[in-house]
Amino acid sequence: MGRVMIVTGEASGDLHGANLIEAALQRDPSLSFFGVGGTRMAEAGCDLLIRGEELAVMGLIEVLGHFPVIHRAFKRLKDLLTGTDRPDALVLIDFPEFNLRLAREAKRAGVPVLYYVSPQVWAWRRGRVKKIAAVVDRLAAIFPFEPELYKGLPIRVDYVGHPLLDEFVVDQSRNTYLHALGLDPTCPVVGIFPGSRRNELRYNFAVMLSAAARIRQQHPDVLFLLAVAPSLDRREIEESLDGCNLPVTLVDGNIYNAANACHAVLAVSGTVTLQVALVGTPMAIVYRMAPLTYAIGKRLVKVPYIGLANIVVGEGVVREFIQDAATAESLSAEISRILSDTGYAGQIRQGLSKVRDRLGSAGCSQRVAVILQDMLDSRKRETKRS
Repeated sequence: MGRVMIVTGEASGDLHGANLIEAALQRDPSLSFFGVGGTRMAEAGCDLLIRGEELAVMGLIEVLGHFPVIHRAFKRLKDLLTGTDRPDALVLIDFPEFNLRLAREAKRAGVPVLYYVSPQVWAWRRGRVKKIAAVVDRLAAIFPFEPELYKGLPIRVDYVGHPLLDEFVVDQSRNTYLHALGLDPTCPVVGIFPGSRRNELRYNFAVMLSAAARIRQQHPDVLFLLAVAPSLDRREIEESLDGCNLPVTLVDGNIYNAANACHAVLAVSGTVTLQVALVGTPMAIVYRMAPLTYAIGKRLVKVPYIGLANIVVGEGVVREFIQDAATAESLSAEISRILSDTGYAGQIRQGLSKVRDRLGSAGCSQRVAVILQDMLDSRKRETKRS
């Protein structure tokens, strides 16, 4: 029996972690998982010590304001890694600022570290590859260009493909999905996908709703689907909608069915842009953050795009509206153009069709489970020799 600590602070990481746990347990039902994650990981069999949404903040200013909570969580996990009943392995999923510090503690304690969904060193702070190699034993890369970044360093990097392909499925037609919600499928439908973190709501939700109001003025029959991530408080979102006088329907569950029901989507930058891209629905990417966080990030980020769909394809297939450029006017104009100009919408769909081809093949979770099992087996052999 092997004990595995697994840690993520992201809604996407919760999804990937759950799929990994299920794949690992299929290989070895005696394994036990505990750590930090969300509802999906708990349902997959992980004993949650800390809820991931308690730690899920982005940006320097936001992290500083949340520091006491983060510090307590880190200390608790550190104590488990360095105590007498240490786990047999530590799996880290994304969430780099927290997880790389945890990897350092695990390395000191002799606990093998597997990093899954590696830090985006290709986007900013490329010098971190040496620091990552110093504290991580195995790295499961989800983009084909990542292994080359670690070439020559003392770390084994395996390209495993993208985990979204393991769960990507559209299992309801647009009409069936909308009829089940009591909506008229002959009406144009716009998705509002505001992300999975509370601070993303804080900085982006209001402008997305303002844009929706302007879209409604130009397209009086338009309907809106608002995707609620499991990490968000549905009641809080419902309260935010009070008085907005928009035909908004809240949806959860299969985000691919929701995206497939939409003619266009307003999406906060993040994993959701890849999910929408896999469906092929035209979208506009929006991202606003604290002004100081943006000022610092602008100096550090070294890629021309922030939307993962654009990064994967290597071109601006989807328009990005960042910080001051993300206004109700600019966002509504882009969505209205997608709704009105079939040629323009078709051009975006054609560009998005390249995304799936460049994400590898399904089976990512199973491949990572094999890596984890290999690490655990190596750990057992080392323990017997000692």
